[in-house]
Amino acid sequence: MNADELPERFRETFHAQPRIFCAPGRVNLIGEHTDYNDGFVLPCAIEFATRVAIAARPDQKLMVRSAEFAQAFEFDLQNLPQRAHGVWPDYVVGVAIVLRNAGHVLNGANLLVHGEVPIGAGLSSSAAIEVATALALLSLIDVKLPLPEIAKLCQRAENEFVGTRVGIMDQFVSCLGKAGHALLLDCRSLDFELVPVPEQLKLVICNTMVKHELAGGEYNRRREECEEGVRILSKSIPGIKALRDVTPEQLSSASHLMPPLIYKRCLHVVEENHRVLQAAEFLRSGSLSRMGQLMRDSHRSLRDLYEVSCRELDVMVEAAEGLPGYYGGRMTGGGFGGCTINLVASEHSEAFRESIAGRYRERTGISPQIYVCSSADGAHVELKIPAV
Repeated sequence: MNADELPERFRETFHAQPRIFCAPGRVNLIGEHTDYNDGFVLPCAIEFATRVAIAARPDQKLMVRSAEFAQAFEFDLQNLPQRAHGVWPDYVVGVAIVLRNAGHVLNGANLLVHGEVPIGAGLSSSAAIEVATALALLSLIDVKLPLPEIAKLCQRAENEFVGTRVGIMDQFVSCLGKAGHALLLDCRSLDFELVPVPEQLKLVICNTMVKHELAGGEYNRRREECEEGVRILSKSIPGIKALRDVTPEQLSSASHLMPPLIYKRCLHVVEENHRVLQAAEFLRSGSLSRMGQLMRDSHRSLRDLYEVSCRELDVMVEAAEGLPGYYGGRMTGGGFGGCTINLVASEHSEAFRESIAGRYRERTGISPQIYVCSSADGAHVELKIPAV
C-alpha cells in the first residue's frame, strides 16, 4: 500500500473519515551516542515517514491497526498496559500513557498506521510512529503543544514504557527537521540551528539488512558505561554533569583513574562532540571532503572505541571507498547492524547505488537495500479536515 491509499483503507476498515498525521524517520550525519550524553548531533529528517490515520470513537477504546501487519490490537484507555510486550503497538501505547500522565484526557480512537521507515535499520522508525501518534491523539482533544514538547514526551514514552534509553535526537528531528537542511542540535539546551545541505549532495543510505540481537541490551549498557565515566571524572573535575562537559585534555589527564573500557567509551563521546561542531562548519562552507573525513573518523571511533559496529557495517563502509562522487560515510544509528550514511555527489548517486550494492553483495552474500535521499520536512498534518 502507498500513502495515497491510506484514507480509503481507513474508511474501509473503520467506516469513518480520518485525519492523517505524518512524521519522518531520520538519518544522523554525525554525532552518534552523544545525545544521551547531553552532547551535539547533526541529523536530517528523511523522505521515509510514518503516517497515522485517526478518527474518534464514542468509547474509551484505542483500536490500533497497521497497513503492513494483519493483527489488530485493542486497548482500554482506562486500563492501559503497565509494561511493554515487545510488539510494535508498544510505541502507540507508550505515547498514550505519557500524554495521560501529563494531564491530557484522551478520547477513544481508531488508528491505522502506515510505515515507510525500514524497521531495524537505525533510521528511527520508532520516533516516527511516536511523533505521528502524539500529534494524532492530541488532535482529537484540540490540544496543540510546541513541537519540542512533543519530542520530549515521545522520548519519555520510549525511555519509560518501551524501555530503550534513547536520547532526544530522534524525536526532535522528526518534529523539527526541514527539507534541504541538517539540524545541529544541542541535546542539553535543545537549542538548534538548521544547517543547509549543499544542493549538489545526495544522502545515500545503505541498509546492511542485518540487525544483531545484542543491539538493545548493548545500547543501554553503553549508556551505563558513560554514566560510570562521569561518576569517576566528577571526583577530579568539579561540576560536570555529563560527558558533554569534559574536554579532551581533561579526559586525558584523568585516564589513569578509569578502567580502560570506560576510558574508551568516554573518549569516543568527547571526540565525537568536537567532530559534530566541525562538521556543521564544513557543511556551511561546502567543505565536503573535510566533512567526509570526519565521518570516516567517526566510524573508526564507533568501531574501535565504542564497539558498536559489526562486520557488515564495516564492509559497507569499506565498499564505498574509491567510488566516484563519494565524499565520506559511516555507520548511523545505535549500531550492530542497520545502515551506513554516505555523502555522494548527486550526479554520481545512481552509479554509486549500483556499485556499492555489488561490492557488498560480493563480500557478504547479502543483497542490501540502497536509498538515495534528500533531507525532508519534519512532522505535519497531511489531512486536516475529514472529507464529506
